[in-house]
Amino acid sequence: MELTLTPHHDELIERCKKGEAAGYKELYQRYAKAMFNTCLRIVNDFAEAEDILQESFTEAFKNLHAFEYRTSFGGWLKQICINRSINQLKKRRVSWVDIDGTNTFNIAEEAFVDENEISLKVASIKKSIMALPDGYRTVLSLYLLEGYDHEEIAAILNVKESTSRTQYMRAKQKLLQLLKETTCSES
Repeated sequence: MELTLTPHHDELIERCKKGEAAGYKELYQRYAKAMFNTCLRIVNDFAEAEDILQESFTEAFKNLHAFEYRTSFGGWLKQICINRSINQLKKRRVSWVDIDGTNTFNIAEEAFVDENEISLKVASIKKSIMALPDGYRTVLSLYLLEGYDHEEIAAILNVKESTSRTQYMRAKQKLLQLLKETTCSES
């Protein structure tokens, strides 16, 4: 039995820096699916996510000489994908709700949704997340799925931290409402 070694990411990146086409292809294949999913969760449009993915890889490959291994290549590429996705949303003129300018008590008065009563199915959750408005979906995805905290999200989106928290809170409520509606319509 012959053992084959998968090249270490650093070695693969060095091969790309030397202009090796097979290295670029392997790097793309290794990260494309995860980065596409990141873009899709933010922009909620298959074609836009594909475009953003290609632009992100083009940017990463063009600037590969500047990559200094301070983080993982995947982390660096993910940041490029997220920034490009956010820029695409900004082109749509997503409206962000600032908690300082709203009355948060109105939210508590809205219909109560018992999270424990809702049977969550993966397909229903994905469908409901994609049905969220851009601002809600973006913050929810960055917080829950990408692991950013509200301070980081605020910096990425160029909004106040309180805005990120408000968007997240409202996104969660809207998601629960959509899931409840989906559960009721399936019954």
